[in-house]
Amino acid sequence: MTEQHETPSGVSGKALVRDIPQATVTRLATYLRVLAGLADEGVVIVSSEELAVAAGVNSAKLRKDLSFLGPNGVRGVGYDVAKLRTRIEDVLGLSQGHRVVLIGAGNLGRALVGYGGFGVRGFTVVGIFDNDPSVIGQAYAGLVVRDVEQLTGQIPALAPTIAVVAVPDEAAQDVCDRLVAAGLPSILSFAPVELRAPAHVQVRRVDLAMELQMLSFDAARNDALPEVAEVGSGRVARRVPPPSHLTHAAPVEPARGRPARRTAPHSATPHSATEPSTKGSVITP
Repeated sequence: MTEQHETPSGVSGKALVRDIPQATVTRLATYLRVLAGLADEGVVIVSSEELAVAAGVNSAKLRKDLSFLGPNGVRGVGYDVAKLRTRIEDVLGLSQGHRVVLIGAGNLGRALVGYGGFGVRGFTVVGIFDNDPSVIGQAYAGLVVRDVEQLTGQIPALAPTIAVVAVPDEAAQDVCDRLVAAGLPSILSFAPVELRAPAHVQVRRVDLAMELQMLSFDAARNDALPEVAEVGSGRVARRVPPPSHLTHAAPVEPARGRPARRTAPHSATPHSATEPSTKGSVITP
């Protein structure tokens, strides 16, 4: 069986990360989710076509994405699911796992901390903080909510690598400042406001309302198109109808036992389906 998670000349996954485009990183996370599902089903080998279909991309794009990881798979055989999964986890920095602190124990925060999918993907919530006296001291998913005023002092003991911010808009920047001061290198914010942070701190924003607006736009655009041609990979393609003046010539009378053929005027022009696409921040639990 081929080794799929080794890189050329012993180059580590961390050394390759800086050369991988952001769009490819996003798709690698999707491939990892698919591979995890295949592993749970007992699948040992997967072809590029099968993996591409499951991930909603074409096989050429998948092979190009995986080429950033070094040698992968064997022509005519496929990819070793376990080894490719390990390789992607290494490149995405998931091999050692991540400790997460959550700031905001409201409805969204409690839903996030109660989601079991984080743990199986290497993310462990180790602390919850809030400033509401009615929730401080309450336990959710086995964790007691602490006062946000204790955040800076608790960070060394909790040793988190990622912070999730699920607080009202007006409190988001103050929480971000506290996290930066405490040395958190990565912040995921559900507040729709832009957060100011030093260049060395990675901040990603998930604006749920914006995502819904994008879906609304897609729905309105698709409703304006006449006919659905195909549905696949999460996208909808619609066929452009031919102009009404295009007609087919009458069948030619059969001769010498040959079947009649239908011919179209020389001016007929083929039309291809159009496939709209959108981009946006997506959480992949």
